[in-house]
Amino acid sequence: MQLIDGKKVSNEVKQDIKTQVINLKNQGITPTLAVILVGDDKASQTYVASKEKACVACEMGSVMHRLPENTNENELLALIDVLNADDSIDGILVQLPLPKHIDTNKILEKIDPNKDVDGFHAINVGKLSSGLDGFVPCTPLGIMKLLDNYGINIQGLNALVIGRSNIVGKPMANLLLNAGATVTIAHSKTKDLKSVALNADLIVVAVGKPNFLKGDMVKNGAIVIDVGINRNEDGKLVGDCEFNSVSPKCSFITPVPGGVGPMTIAMLLSNTLKSAKNRKIN
Repeated sequence: MQLIDGKKVSNEVKQDIKTQVINLKNQGITPTLAVILVGDDKASQTYVASKEKACVACEMGSVMHRLPENTNENELLALIDVLNADDSIDGILVQLPLPKHIDTNKILEKIDPNKDVDGFHAINVGKLSSGLDGFVPCTPLGIMKLLDNYGINIQGLNALVIGRSNIVGKPMANLLLNAGATVTIAHSKTKDLKSVALNADLIVVAVGKPNFLKGDMVKNGAIVIDVGINRNEDGKLVGDCEFNSVSPKCSFITPVPGGVGPMTIAMLLSNTLKSAKNRKIN
């Protein structure tokens, strides 16, 4: 069993990004990410702070817009219009979840697809499913980078994605399909998940339930990618897979923390850099 070290790979990616950012800055372009945070959700504040810190570490520009909880939809749409029109901004990220009185889809669709570094706009979703070049959601993109870094050939593998969210499950399935895997998506309505899972060479689990995937659901030699970040009863960070029972059966597995998590922010910076390079070309 080999642990997939997301921290190590993420640091390597960020070092490469920093080199490219410095090169672009020497040509008069500073890759810049604008982040919008509405309200005072503690987890969101933590994520935003870490994104800001990562931008600074890679010498990228970072513009923060912290808005009160009672910000209305039109005010948020107006701010996105301003950022869309600002040529110095390469990436726009609206931190989710938004307050309940705001229509998330309406907000995400307002972002210019060329600045949609989260990859959530319908145009980028369509490009991904068609195998065209666009922006890909950061967590699934980070997973593909990890698999590639560890020399794991996806072609022909039976891949199971547990979870069908727009943020992880669906784009993950599309990326694996584009890479030549045979892909199954399982979710809360799937019958006999255990037998489906036992047939999988590669399992990506993203359901947000601690210790959901058990050792008796995984065949010997499987590759398991754990996207979950949960707190157990003791307040300890755990993933969606029961690490102690699953890991002995795996050829590769991502730990929680230190697996997929660090890659998400690295890919956000990578997407922002990609947008800045597109700006240079255009």
